[in-house]
Amino acid sequence: MKPVVTPAKAWFCTVISAFGVVILGVIGTLFKHNHETVMGSINDPEDGAAVAKTVYGAALLYLAFFVFCGAQLFFISRQPSIQL
Repeated sequence: MKPVVTPAKAWFCTVISAFGVVILGVIGTLFKHNHETVMGSINDPEDGAAVAKTVYGAALLYLAFFVFCGAQLFFISRQPSIQL
């Protein structure tokens, strides 16, 4: 299978996606447990579990991008280089 993106773009996407999965996972956990950091103000949502479900959905999307970009890196590394 041929890679779809360049190596630099694949590395950038992989790093950003990994960061997104971790950060969104932490934020989702905070909302799920109604932590006062994210639920302690009058402007915050009332249903932390519903917000956590949405944030976890976004984390799954980032996970899909992580898998795709990681696969691109794998395909790039397996591609034979040009020899002169």
